Parts: sequence; C-alpha cells; structure tokens
Amino acid sequence: MTTNARAALQSADPEVAALITAEEERQQQTLKLIPSENYVSAAVLEATGTVLTNKYSEGYPGRRYYEGQQVIDQLETLAVERAKALFGADHANVQPYSGSPANLAAYLAVASAGDTVMGMSLPMGGHLTHGWKVSATGTWFRAVQYDVRRDTGRIDLDQVRELALAERPKLIFCGGTAIPRTIDFAGFAAVAQEVGAVLVADIAHIAGLVVGGAHPTPIGHADIVTTTTHKTLRGPRGAMILTTEEYAKPIDKAVFPGLQGGPHNHTTAGIAVALGEAAQPEFKDYAHQVVANAAVLADELLARGFDLVSGGTDNHLILIDLTSKGVAGKPAAKALDLAGLETNYNTVPYDPRKPFDPSGLRLGTPALTSRGMGEPEMREVGRWLDEVVAAAAGSDSDELDAVVARVRGEVTELTGRFPTPGVDG
Repeated sequence: MTTNARAALQSADPEVAALITAEEERQQQTLKLIPSENYVSAAVLEATGTVLTNKYSEGYPGRRYYEGQQVIDQLETLAVERAKALFGADHANVQPYSGSPANLAAYLAVASAGDTVMGMSLPMGGHLTHGWKVSATGTWFRAVQYDVRRDTGRIDLDQVRELALAERPKLIFCGGTAIPRTIDFAGFAAVAQEVGAVLVADIAHIAGLVVGGAHPTPIGHADIVTTTTHKTLRGPRGAMILTTEEYAKPIDKAVFPGLQGGPHNHTTAGIAVALGEAAQPEFKDYAHQVVANAAVLADELLARGFDLVSGGTDNHLILIDLTSKGVAGKPAAKALDLAGLETNYNTVPYDPRKPFDPSGLRLGTPALTSRGMGEPEMREVGRWLDEVVAAAAGSDSDELDAVVARVRGEVTELTGRFPTPGVDG
C-alpha cells in the first residue's frame, strides 16, 4: 500500500477510526470463545483492504462482462487453484459472498422449487439454510429434517437412512453449526447414493480442521462441498464451493448469474492469502492443537459438573446444556462477556426454551489457539467459565459483580501474554 490507510481514515473520519481502534483493543483483551470466530493474519487484513475493492468483475476468468480484468483474472485463478490443491477437489468457486449464498447455490444447481430436500434440524445443530422453516430454503423447498438421538446427542445414520428412503429427497445436507462430533461423510454418502440424492457437505465450521488433517475430508464422498473462508480456515469473511467435475458448470451458473453479480475482489485476494497460509506445515500443527485444546477444555468442564451435548467433542466446538446449573444460556453468556469470556447462547437438542433465550452455550477453541494458547490456558478458561456461571446462577448480584470483576482482571492478565494475530503482528 502506498499510503498509511489508518492515518488517512483518522483524518477523514476520526469517529470510525476510533471505533475500529476500540474493537482492536476489545479483541486484544478478551478471550474469543465463539467457535465461528477467529483471527486473520496481518497479510490477510492487508489483502482485503486494497484497491481491488474498486473493480467490478462479473463473470469468471476469461469470461467477464467488464474490461480491465488482466490482473483480476490472475488473482481469482490463483485462489481457485490454491483451493483445488489444498482440498483435493476437481473444481472450486471462490465467488460466494458468504456461506448462506454458497448453500443457496447448491439448491439452485441441482433442485427446483418444491423439490424435497433434507438437512439437519436447526435446534439439533444444523444451519438455517439446510431447510429450516424460517429460511428461504424452508419456504421454497419441501424440507424434511433429521435429528440427533436424545440419549447420545449424536446423529443416528439409521434414522437418516429411514427418513431418506421414506421421503426421497433431491439433495441431502450434512454438516451444521453446532455439531461437536466427527461427521461421517462416508455414511451420508452411502445414504445419498441409495436414494439417488445429491450430497452437499457444509464444512463451514471445520474446513480448517479438514485441510489440517484434524477431521476427515468430505472430498470423494460429497458431490458438492460448501464452506465459509473464515472460522477455522482463518481467512476473510467469504465462502467457497468445491465440486466434482460433474457439478462444476451448474454451480458456477448458480453463483453467477443465478444469485450474485460481481465478486468482491478484495475478499478473493484475502482468500488466496489464507489458502496459501493453510498450505504451510505449521497450519497442520494449529489444526491439531485446536482439537487438543477443545478436548482439554471439555474435560475440564466435565470435571466441574457441566453437561456437554454428546458428552464431549471431537473437533473445535463444545455445546453446553446449562439446565443442571440453574441458569439459562443468555444470562450466562452476558455475564461471561462482562468477564472477558466471549461465548454465544445457543439452543441444545430438544431444548424446551425459546431460541432467543435458550438453555445452552456454544464455545470453541480456534481463536485462542491462533493466539498461541495451549492446554494450561484451557484449564484456566474452564475454571473461569465455572466461576462466572455459578455466580450468574445465584441470586446475589453483588457477588456476581465481584466474580465478574475478578475474572475480568485475570483474563486481561492472560491476554496480555499472548499476541493478537493481525493486530499485534
């Protein structure tokens, strides 16, 4: 960059500049435990804040509707080739603006309005775009949904198969937004093949674990794979679709002109940089440490009497049912946030409470791992979670305030020992 972008922003709009600085400080001084959040590198930040945002590029490399694409075509091709190599896919589309449009593209590519589709129920851990009733996907398609078992909190592939045989969906989604266990892509593929359905694997949460070898890959099992590019992959807010050669053209047509106009070229640059980083040997260490940290944190919480959905975790994500702790997810999350522990309240399977005031907490370890934290820090985090939740469950507001203040100070001391990627260097 030829100018100091922050200095220019400070001069042009000091109010916005101050808010950005405040957010940097907040991210430095808190523990980001939301499993869908992470930190990008300084290189990814630089790539997303460039003159590439000035350029319109409707179409695909070599087939654009605007001139002046000499550089953009090279950039998008680089991102595509890196994605294909990293995941081992036949084809990649790096243009979707986010994960939801990426999933919509899968529907548009292989299904028609009114077709039967199948996905995981949202309260069980699925995503809105897997056919849930308040989503466009639940409005435009006849959606049927599978659950997890009450006794184990895990997907029952026998139930998935029975439902698929009875309903004969055009496509089946596997993956979701609150699944703490390994996804059996081969098992889902067998069900899809038996009923003649297209299998779509949504790996938005676990893409970084997949390329880092810490979770099985859906490539070779799913016809279409969708993913965001942030979360465990540590890229900018965007998305990708990976397909077999058979679905390459339908997917490309569904993304553009089916759902979108021009891609966000500055995001494409950030994706390319993040994919390059994910191809480095140290990324595998990070991915495995994410899982190791989650396992230690889960064990610490179990030892402190927390009820974990499915009894633990295989990946980066932990889902806690707080019912036995005598406090709902929302007040617990609010108290934890004041203490510097950033989580999100979340429904749990068969939750009797409403989604905006549910029984659970969802948390994960990607961002803490990106800061270099390890197993000793996870045990400290487990202790803090226990102390704040216990105080939030009590009736003494002064005691809660005291616990929150003490933990906040301890969190600040810990975060001061670990650099924040993209902010501290």
